[in-house]
Amino acid sequence: MTAAVSQHPLGLTVRPITGPDEVELFNQLPYAFNHEIADDLRTGRRRPEWLWVALHEGRTVARAGWWCRLGDERPFLLDVLDCAEGHEAAGRRLLGTALGAVVAEGAKPPQYVRLVPGDWRADPAVRPGIDALIALVEGQGATPFVERLRFQWNPGTPLAAPDPRLAFRAVAGREELVGLMTEVLDGTLDAHSLRDLMTMTPRQAAEEQYQDEMEKYSTPRDWWRVAVLPDGEPVGFVIAAKNSYHAIIAYIGIRRAHRGHGYIDALLAEGTRILATAGVPRIRATTDLGNTPMAAAFARAGYVNVEREIHYDWT
Repeated sequence: MTAAVSQHPLGLTVRPITGPDEVELFNQLPYAFNHEIADDLRTGRRRPEWLWVALHEGRTVARAGWWCRLGDERPFLLDVLDCAEGHEAAGRRLLGTALGAVVAEGAKPPQYVRLVPGDWRADPAVRPGIDALIALVEGQGATPFVERLRFQWNPGTPLAAPDPRLAFRAVAGREELVGLMTEVLDGTLDAHSLRDLMTMTPRQAAEEQYQDEMEKYSTPRDWWRVAVLPDGEPVGFVIAAKNSYHAIIAYIGIRRAHRGHGYIDALLAEGTRILATAGVPRIRATTDLGNTPMAAAFARAGYVNVEREIHYDWT
């Protein structure tokens, strides 16, 4: 992968930023993550060679930015893509050039993720801009993968009373959690998990998710809770954590034999209670649009659907 400068005959310059001193140049186009870019560069979640701009007369008219998890060497998501109205040709040139430089030859590009309002399809003030971005990634071979709901719980929202049928204890360790994660993949509605199961066994998928996600959380492990029946049999688990940006419900799952009994509400309430007791300013959570049982559970627990994510994948 090499960074290059592309000069268009009409005066369009396409290049990566040179470093932290050009964050303001990158942020000339508005988006939800602008306030995080400088810190992401400092911590290594972004790199200058992953943050590309298309400049016309010194002004940023399109941009693309990739993000990675802490410790990763390769970009994990294309999560910033913006194009000023009337500069769609610049956006096409930018994305094609940047993909060629950021993604290794023959490698699959990282998934594209965009935050959008919940009613984006029906909002004439919003939809044309999002459709233009979708056209950019589709023009480079991406296809729709999944749409997800983003929820938020705010302090002061009432917490459900504990479910008398269940008790909670801390996860015993890595082996127990991977085992439970393996079990709850049976009948999963999560699109990313279903994709993993096309090429991996449930155990392999659980191992990979633990290593790539759970293992990276620095918050207390006793926030990871297992719900058990009076005889000690595990019903499911909930992972409350903090990522680099927010307190989150990272994972919640119920073993197949115990689904349909309303235990999901108790698990979600336990995870929410742990984070609320820690005094976090808000709690975030996401689930697929098609996972209606989980979305309904968030709504019952007082979580508000604040926006959506659209995910595009390269096959």
